[in-house]
Amino acid sequence: MKTSTIKMLGLSGLLMMSVLFLSKGQTPASPPKTAEGTINGAEITVNYSSPGVKGREIFGGLVELGKVWRAGANEATLFETSKDIKVGGETLPAGKYSFFIIPNEGSSTFIFNKQTGQWGTQYDESQDALRVNVPSQQTSSLTENLTYEIHDDGMLVKWEYGQAKVDIQ
Repeated sequence: MKTSTIKMLGLSGLLMMSVLFLSKGQTPASPPKTAEGTINGAEITVNYSSPGVKGREIFGGLVELGKVWRAGANEATLFETSKDIKVGGETLPAGKYSFFIIPNEGSSTFIFNKQTGQWGTQYDESQDALRVNVPSQQTSSLTENLTYEIHDDGMLVKWEYGQAKVDIQ
């Protein structure tokens, strides 16, 4: 009995060391990120997974133009505001929303959806709280990882050579 207990402890120890060794120094393919800021007294938080370009064509390739895109990876991107705000001139009540984008050339549609907590590709249009069309543009510099930024006047989304910003008041 003692020999089998010692063998089990030894095997358990080896397994734990293997897991630590294999996981050390590795970052997830789409690491979780948070963008935070305050706009006119409203605390804005965006929680998202940030995929990388990794040499791929993103807009018009991996991300289809004219189709709803989950605006991140893994779970749906979560947009939260502590107070009612105006997004592109339209009222968005305080709360939590899944955030999606329909990318197009020259403009994109930002979607704030009342359904939260779902996998990123699960989208129900009937749950949309707000849709806003915003200008989108090409940039001359590459943004390797999907990035959200909260500025004093809005939210900027950029990835690869594309970016779009919505005014928030």
